[in-house]
Amino acid sequence: MSKFGLYSDNPPIPFESHVEKLEEQIKISLLNLRTFVKSLGNNIIEEVRPHRIVYAKSLTFRTFLDIQPRNNCLIVSIRKSRNQPVIAHIVNTSQEVEDVKCQIAEAYKTIS
Repeated sequence: MSKFGLYSDNPPIPFESHVEKLEEQIKISLLNLRTFVKSLGNNIIEEVRPHRIVYAKSLTFRTFLDIQPRNNCLIVSIRKSRNQPVIAHIVNTSQEVEDVKCQIAEAYKTIS
């Protein structure tokens, strides 16, 4: 394991570095999604990268969610399995956040 993190030789990037640049509604949506994803299970790994936040299941880093914050939207990419294509959504509103939550929960359950 590297001295900085599980999968990186670079110093950790703080989650807040993504939040501070966002419009208020998108900031609320990102924080809402983060809370939801972390509530799915105690084996959730969050890795904050320079241009996105990646969520995986367990230390084997089975990625099921990738969120790319933009000023006025979130690009939410969901992976249900390694054999299926990634499903990407552009999220602009709190309703759209609610709409993708069940797909995220399903991806969390099915990724292996």
